[in-house]
Amino acid sequence: MTKKSVSFDTMVHFFMKRYNIPTKRDIEKLMTMLDSLETMVNQSYTKKMGMRSGGLSARLQHKRLGMTASNIVLEIIKETGDEGVNFAEIKDKTGFDEKKIRNIIFRLNKLGKIKRKNRGIYVAI
Repeated sequence: MTKKSVSFDTMVHFFMKRYNIPTKRDIEKLMTMLDSLETMVNQSYTKKMGMRSGGLSARLQHKRLGMTASNIVLEIIKETGDEGVNFAEIKDKTGFDEKKIRNIIFRLNKLGKIKRKNRGIYVAI
């Protein structure tokens, strides 16, 4: 009686199944599922933000561009020009909490990038 030889590929496949090692196809399937999940999460987040502010918040839009919180606040202040922007508007547009905005405004004022026009109204320099 002769023994039938087993191919190397068959042995590898057997061990991968036996020890639950994922194949390339398994990984691709997982990546596809993760992509669809990420898309669903982004859509639901966009809808949630859209209900509140008519679209993505300034914070989320700038975050995608890699801007810092200080730069986001500075951009919002610059957009208003000479009229200035008040604290409540900054809070609404960014979604940051009060403490964070106060610290950012203090820092921007100290750096000379903004100035106080009136109480609670800030303009860019």
